Amino acid sequence: MSVTIKFGTDGWRAVMAREFTFENVAIVAQAIANYVKTQSHAERGIVIGYDARLLSDLFAETIADVLTANGIPALVTDRDTPTPVTVYTIRARRLAGAVMLTASHNPPQYNGIKFIPETCHPALPETTDAIEEQIAYCLSHRGTVKRDGNPSLKQTIDPRPDYFAHLHDLLDTRALAGLKVVYDPLYATGRGYVDGFLHEVGAQVETIKGERNPAFGGSLPDPNPDNLRLLSQRVRDLGAHIGLATDGDADRFGVVDADGEMITANQVIVLTLWYLLRKLKPQSGHAVRTVATTHQIDALAQSYGNITVHETPVGFKWVGSTMARTGALVGGEESGGLSITGHIPEKDGILADLLMAEMVAKEGITLKQALAQVEAQTGPFITRRIDLHVEETVKQQTMRRFREEPPANLNGLRVEGTNPVDGVKLLLEGGAWVLVRPSGTEPLIRCYIEAHDGETLSGLMRAMQELVQAG
Repeated sequence: MSVTIKFGTDGWRAVMAREFTFENVAIVAQAIANYVKTQSHAERGIVIGYDARLLSDLFAETIADVLTANGIPALVTDRDTPTPVTVYTIRARRLAGAVMLTASHNPPQYNGIKFIPETCHPALPETTDAIEEQIAYCLSHRGTVKRDGNPSLKQTIDPRPDYFAHLHDLLDTRALAGLKVVYDPLYATGRGYVDGFLHEVGAQVETIKGERNPAFGGSLPDPNPDNLRLLSQRVRDLGAHIGLATDGDADRFGVVDADGEMITANQVIVLTLWYLLRKLKPQSGHAVRTVATTHQIDALAQSYGNITVHETPVGFKWVGSTMARTGALVGGEESGGLSITGHIPEKDGILADLLMAEMVAKEGITLKQALAQVEAQTGPFITRRIDLHVEETVKQQTMRRFREEPPANLNGLRVEGTNPVDGVKLLLEGGAWVLVRPSGTEPLIRCYIEAHDGETLSGLMRAMQELVQAG
């Protein structure tokens, strides 16, 4: 049976025992080894982390065997470990990169592999393209895969102390003492990290869904409103200050206010920028957001007058690389990715959660009260995403039409400009906007819509449904 292994931004993901087998994992590991050896620093070694899925620890051992058979030192984490912690280990130990076994928030039958280079941000296309070339070679030359590992080049490590020490440098831990928090790792890899750190600094923490469960309790390890209902209820029942959650590999976050209502990822990114501007008081600086992320970031930056906002394509590889280049205060994406200055340029749900807890503690207000203060500076922003299912041919035709003949107006609002950086973004009069992006894997078009009031937002949503469904 022929196998296609596509090594994109989030690496390769596939169903275990079907495509994701020990043999194919060894092939990918050999491809990574081949690539790393071309970079002239393979002797520094590679850290291997893995999430809470079934067999992930054994897949990690397979990767370690292949790397060490190729003369590359392998450092394997001593338990399932969050992606950001694995990536931080690159910096802490000056390694050549990391291999992370995770399928993030995908169903439990999936697993995945991604490679993170020494830059500590997700691999850019030149890296993933080079690895894909090596994968193709290894698939056609299976005899070149080395599997007889060298035990002297392999070690087991606990990355948590280094990561926690770094968090102590980034956060005001004294403010967190006494804070009442409920944390939900969704049976996944974040357990012992968000709650463990909060316990360490004296916060009161209740953890729910805190045991490792490779089936994730029959749901997806995705911190969406449906999956966080129990968290919301426990926050209300206990009178907690805040509820926190992380996804399958703890690189994405979920945040619940004291009243049990979930705060969106866009709002968390805005609050993080607002809080850091108040806390650090920089003379100037940068913020990074994807093309699909709220323009409230821009409005907040403009209100301070000294922050430059950079817009990137969707994907944290672009956010992270821009953060590394500019030294940005904050980088974020609406799907739940966030990092800050002084940290690795990789999304980190643990840090995002702890920053929101610190802000609530230091400012002495709820998340909604903080959002009200931001809105007083920027005006209101409301953002929604709608997924419109269409036939594949209609999807292609619709995107071509938006690129070549974008509408002159939308729901009575003049289209003042377009941005083709990722999909097609229509910039409307009055500051509203619509982004149209085709799914790369499904027959659907994603529409991201932002306006300053609910009536305008609803009108734009209806207009987009009509435009797309008209073909």
